[in-house]
Amino acid sequence: MAKRDYYEVLGVARGAAADEIKKAYRQRAKALHPDSNKDNPDAEKQFKEAGEAYDVLKDGEKKAAYDRFGHAAFEGGMGGGGGQRPGGPGQGDFASAFSDVFDDLFGDFMGARGGGGRQRAARGSDLRYNMRVTLEEAYLGLQKTINVPTSIQCTSCDGSGAEGGAEPTTCPTCSGMGKVRAQQGFFTVERTCPTCAGMGQIVQNPCKSCGGQGRVEKDRALSVNIPAGVETGTRIRLSGEGEAGMRGGPPGDLYIFIEVSKHSLFEREESNLFCNVPVSMITAAIGGDIEVPTIDGGRSKVKIPSGSQSGRQMRLRGKGMPALRGGGAGDMFIELAVETPVNLTSKQKELLREFEALSEDNNPESKTFFRSVKSFWDSMKG
Repeated sequence: MAKRDYYEVLGVARGAAADEIKKAYRQRAKALHPDSNKDNPDAEKQFKEAGEAYDVLKDGEKKAAYDRFGHAAFEGGMGGGGGQRPGGPGQGDFASAFSDVFDDLFGDFMGARGGGGRQRAARGSDLRYNMRVTLEEAYLGLQKTINVPTSIQCTSCDGSGAEGGAEPTTCPTCSGMGKVRAQQGFFTVERTCPTCAGMGQIVQNPCKSCGGQGRVEKDRALSVNIPAGVETGTRIRLSGEGEAGMRGGPPGDLYIFIEVSKHSLFEREESNLFCNVPVSMITAAIGGDIEVPTIDGGRSKVKIPSGSQSGRQMRLRGKGMPALRGGGAGDMFIELAVETPVNLTSKQKELLREFEALSEDNNPESKTFFRSVKSFWDSMKG
């Protein structure tokens, strides 16, 4: 069967630029990959055909020969010997063609892009520290010293991992790339170098203090500024205060996660505070002034209207928590809880009975109601 025109195989016009040819092959390779076309028996054949076409058209010399002589340029007689012309398309060169666009096809997944070869020194891990503060501390803000167990740069080798601070040498396995490639049929598989673990360098004489890691374990005391208005779940990032990187790599970050303890008096909802305030029956009935505690440690005077009932809510503006990102403070809401007196003396009971009698006399409807209730219970007794 006659071979198809290589330009037709890739879907490009004659005279197409190298970038256009490469782009076309990338698209064809993705579309025809056998792993993605298991139900198409012709996919593998077409996949190979596209690789063969690209192997020729990507090379300026081969492309010029193909443009002039077509497929005959790579057949016996044109190259001065039997069989395929040296350097012509074939099974061996297909893998090379596919490898040429390997980074474009799978670079993001394999980590090939951006690094351009050898990996930089490994960055240290981020650390998390859970801090519990009181509601008063969250209101005022505070500066607190914490002890963080972490890894710091080894002072004996200045983080290099080599004894005496000597410079690491280039890894002989990957030539400093940090990765090795292996040809498997039509595919080029890229893996992290097993000798240097992707670092691209090896330490010939490891530092005795850190064992070649370039860092050692140690507790550090850090001063942390907790801003006013923090709440449970607030996260504070301290850049560069995390674990030291391997062999001089940059450190990670430290994240402080805040938890605000429950308060015995106040409940918090965002920047607002809520609390229950007991009020005597007399104050609730005739009205009066009371003082209530506030989160700043002071007290505020509140006027109780006469006839107030349990559950009545009143607002103290600006007496709540400060907003973490500015914008003033929230409000404080108090809910009245009218208290019923207990352990009354005989005199107090007598006075309450007089009060009840006066209430009936001053309220005919109430008096009629109580009489109806009394008649009901008397009839039940009879």
